[in-house]
Amino acid sequence: MTITVHRLTYYPVKGCAGTTVDSAHVLGTGLEHDRTFMVVDAVDGAFRSQRTHPAMAAVRVGVLEGGAALSLSAEDIEPLRLDVDPDGPRREVSMFDRPLGEAVDQGDEIAEWFSDVLGAKSRLVRVAPGFDRDGWGDTPGKVNFADAHAVLIASTASLDDLNARITAGSDASPVPMDRFRPNIVLTGDDEPHFEDRVRRMTIGSVELAHSVRAMRCAVPMVDQATGHRAGPEPIRTLSTYRREPEYGNKVSFGAKNAVVCEGVVSVGDTVEVAEWLDA
Repeated sequence: MTITVHRLTYYPVKGCAGTTVDSAHVLGTGLEHDRTFMVVDAVDGAFRSQRTHPAMAAVRVGVLEGGAALSLSAEDIEPLRLDVDPDGPRREVSMFDRPLGEAVDQGDEIAEWFSDVLGAKSRLVRVAPGFDRDGWGDTPGKVNFADAHAVLIASTASLDDLNARITAGSDASPVPMDRFRPNIVLTGDDEPHFEDRVRRMTIGSVELAHSVRAMRCAVPMVDQATGHRAGPEPIRTLSTYRREPEYGNKVSFGAKNAVVCEGVVSVGDTVEVAEWLDA
């Protein structure tokens, strides 16, 4: 059975809408441009998330000129072009109450724009030159402003199985893959959650290694098109069969991976699995 890449997506601003592409450079910290920027509280520098600001999901971000500029748009507000400052004034930032060090503040205009969109005083920051952050798990790797890992992988088989469970005997609607915000979606294997068992794989010229299963919070209950909460699915159904006792009984969907070898990955690439959990 041939496993291939079905979809590739990077998320320039953490928590905001993703950009789906046919091919991507994969760096040590994940897909190029992925979670390079982050919205933070204007006072204490704590990151903002769809957990508390679901409207972030509907903020569309385009990477222009190879990352030298961004285009941003959201409903009921004028779109904005931002000339990125790669090495300007610094601001202390944190995630999950853990300091991340200094990030590069992107100025007052974009700060006011995000503050208006989210209804809360915010700043936009970029990873600073020399930013060096470790992940954790079986293979820790490096990471930018993603929660803790470089690449999130999910499969069409996992989503198909979940949606069959959601709709069985109820009038609940299936959920799209974007609820889980994966970087790489795989297809070709009918086994739900086979991505959990892959310990090392090569896709194109990229080598990835398993870090940890992806634990899920409230974000998958946010409609990624509208930025509105639309729960209780899929968390309600996941809780019936995907509990993870070793992680505080949270539910999981997808697998987080570290980048072992940088390169290029494209839609349609064949996945070569070098090591399975049960091999």
